[in-house]
Amino acid sequence: MSTVFLALQTNEDTRPIIEAILQDNPHAVCDEQPAMVKINAEGKLVVRRETIEELLGRDYDLQELQVNMITMSGNLDQTDD
Repeated sequence: MSTVFLALQTNEDTRPIIEAILQDNPHAVCDEQPAMVKINAEGKLVVRRETIEELLGRDYDLQELQVNMITMSGNLDQTDD
């Protein structure tokens, strides 16, 4: 199995997103650096809109994730599930 990752800017907007991703992926490892957070996982990372919305307390469009995303490794599969 290969390692995938998502790297996000470190700012107030991404804190609940990072928390949601880690909550939904207990196997993931968070690597915090001064200007970014890199979330690594074996196989896959799941980003659930519902979990992010719970933590943000508002509706969230997954396209917003791209504003703060630095880079990613792996294949992106976006579904309505």
